[in-house]
Amino acid sequence: MKWWSVALRLLVAVIVGCVIGIERERKNRPAGMRTHVLVCVGAAIIAILESILCTETMGLNVEAYDTGVAVSRGRISAQVVSGIGFLGAGTIFVSQKKIAGLTTAASLWNVACLGLAAGMGYYSLAIMGCAVVIATLLFMQRLVHVNVIKNVEVTFVHRKETLAFINTYFNDVSIKVLDIDFHVENSAERNLYTNLYTLHLPNKITYTDIVNHLSEHANIQSVRTRNV
Repeated sequence: MKWWSVALRLLVAVIVGCVIGIERERKNRPAGMRTHVLVCVGAAIIAILESILCTETMGLNVEAYDTGVAVSRGRISAQVVSGIGFLGAGTIFVSQKKIAGLTTAASLWNVACLGLAAGMGYYSLAIMGCAVVIATLLFMQRLVHVNVIKNVEVTFVHRKETLAFINTYFNDVSIKVLDIDFHVENSAERNLYTNLYTLHLPNKITYTDIVNHLSEHANIQSVRTRNV
């Protein structure tokens, strides 16, 4: 297989994983852009490896035809590909409804795929695959910025005045409010309001910006991010 054919297949895998990953990341799902790209690239590496092995195995079987010996390759490799999933699962953990470690698990599985390629002597495939993985981990989020959907919980008093402040801020920085959940706690002294906003953030705004700005208002008791 020509080197440019390998590079083209890896590039297509990156594009496919990136497109699907962006859609998932926009909706704030645990597996985002980088995770999808890494898994797609790893699968492409195995598919390329299998194609090369298939061609070489057919050649070996033709050569060994007179001896009656059939050559089968890839059985141990298949066990590695499936078995590494258990090791990767150990890097994924859930804390306060947040899932972390998916990208690490995907990169770990990718390393296993690259190790197979290197161990079988396909050095060009291993090197190109390694370059794609490193570029994905280091540069993809800087080069491709995804407008994500975030959830922010705001607890406040003096409803009318505070809502005017919040709505004005969202309008000024072009934050779109996709949904709002309301909760009110009644007490003898004053009502305590809690709004859970589902927000679509523009490129220039981060979670930290929202929390810092809203928390400056005297009527706002707490601001925190939420995974719903």
